[in-house]
Amino acid sequence: MAFQSFDEISQPSLGPSRATALRGKLAELGLDGFVVPRSDEHQNEYCPPSEERLSWLTGFAGSAGIAVVLKDQASIFVDGRYTVQVREQVDTSTYTPRHLIEEPPEKWLGSVLKPGMKLGYDPRLQSMNEVERLRAACEKAGASFVAVKENPVDAIWTDRPAPPLAQIVLHDVALAGESVASKIERLQAKLREQKLDAVFTNDAHASAWLFNIRGGDVSHTPLPLSYALVPAEGQPTLFADGRKFSNAVRDELSQHMAIAEPRQIEAVLAGSVKGKAVRLDPAMVVEHFATLVEQAGGKVQKGGDPVALLRAVKNEAERAGARAAHIRDGVAFVNFLAWFERTVPGAKETEISVAEALERFREGTGVLKDLSFPSISSAGPNAALPHYRVSHASNRAVTPGFFLIDSGAQYVDGTTDITRTIAVGEVSPEMKDRYTRVLKGHIAISLARFPKGASGAQLDSFARAALWEIGTDFDHGTGHGVGSYLSVHEGPQRISKLGTTPLEPGMILSNEPGYYRVGAFGIRIENLVLVEEIAIEGAERTMYGFETLTLAPIDVRPIELSLLTQREIDWLNAYHAQVRETLGPLLDEPERQWLDEVTQAIG
Repeated sequence: MAFQSFDEISQPSLGPSRATALRGKLAELGLDGFVVPRSDEHQNEYCPPSEERLSWLTGFAGSAGIAVVLKDQASIFVDGRYTVQVREQVDTSTYTPRHLIEEPPEKWLGSVLKPGMKLGYDPRLQSMNEVERLRAACEKAGASFVAVKENPVDAIWTDRPAPPLAQIVLHDVALAGESVASKIERLQAKLREQKLDAVFTNDAHASAWLFNIRGGDVSHTPLPLSYALVPAEGQPTLFADGRKFSNAVRDELSQHMAIAEPRQIEAVLAGSVKGKAVRLDPAMVVEHFATLVEQAGGKVQKGGDPVALLRAVKNEAERAGARAAHIRDGVAFVNFLAWFERTVPGAKETEISVAEALERFREGTGVLKDLSFPSISSAGPNAALPHYRVSHASNRAVTPGFFLIDSGAQYVDGTTDITRTIAVGEVSPEMKDRYTRVLKGHIAISLARFPKGASGAQLDSFARAALWEIGTDFDHGTGHGVGSYLSVHEGPQRISKLGTTPLEPGMILSNEPGYYRVGAFGIRIENLVLVEEIAIEGAERTMYGFETLTLAPIDVRPIELSLLTQREIDWLNAYHAQVRETLGPLLDEPERQWLDEVTQAIG
């Protein structure tokens, strides 16, 4: 079974006609423009095909972006990961690409909207925070921000796919490490502690974790699309399409919660939240549900979703599962690397054939459920695109230089994500310098020690210091949170300038600094790490550090040894010894010998 497709999903040539059709529909509705986010009602990173409105309209296939279509112009906003990709996938005579961070939509709207103009939006697709920002920009310009009942993109999308109906399955409590009853009890205690009467969430990850359920409604993340209302006292309600439940699953879940259809959310809220304080996460809950709570007489209490922090801290069973998954995945990845070294020099391998080979090695575990995202298999200048997605149209041969492979797997006991940059033949002194500086940043995070209460924002610069020394940087965060057989990109924990959530033992994050020379090459080295408490002799505070979960050799051939300190060399040698000792006994003899060779001590 193939878990990824290499078909070209972007159709830039259709952008102009679809924009024209949308403008025609807007004219019928009396609107001067419309906002098209890359999101669904659950604010998912991966949306089902029926929700890919931005991609269908513009051709842009990235995981984050937003378009604004006005009568006489249109813009598409993406972050630093997609500034090159967007120009390749979108008709730029129709949509002007803009930087989502440097020139956000609200700033641009302030310069183009005129008094009296009406800008439409779908309140089911945009978070409370987004609506607030965009409404303020409209009002400042003398324009109005108008909610629509029916999305005009849907009206012109005549061959829109049907919504998904994958079966909901129970996640084994031995893997979850905690029963549904216990999770509900802990959440309700948090609500009472914060003097909240209830929490409503449209985050399907929250429902999946809280109720120990998984599904298959979106690619690469085992999600059942669902919503939840959890009161501080009494029974929660899970909202999901009834066709997704077998009788056995429904019977099991009904012991802990009521089960209702999504169309019943309004009625359930109307009968249960009047006069009550309901927590809504304004960064995640779409405005539609905030409106329903208010119409039902509830008091919207804005704040972080308490489920997110509970989910982020992995219990002992989840930590053990993550370690087991990474050993299994490490064996598959070492088999792949050994294949790569044997095969690539004498064969005409391509980005696609390499990605397919890695998937085969993971399938060889016999327990692969899915990839955790489409593999970023990239040669030459394609590797300079941090979120490159190879297609038959973009597929490049593996040629001398750097080859970057960023990939991950979903196993029932854990989610993996690993990036390695491999030297193919000789690489230039500049490439060695940049590779070594990225490695220095990776090691700096791996060795970091930090006090309880420190956040990812305080660690982010550790990964960048060696690049800053020569006047360069990378345009993505250093690390994202990772779920337990859930999303490979999980919040609220992260290592970035925006990572303000304190890091706690049990949180899993990625450690992935990079460097990208547009049009030439890209470098990224990524392991997953687990926050743990550490003992420091004489320490006056509780101190934390990282346990590295990912086990796979790091290519030492492009290292400029003179740039590494002895401490950095010692870390790399110790890491490679751990990889060799852990995975070696699990490999066949040829691969074991290869691993022994590539993990020998340096320096």
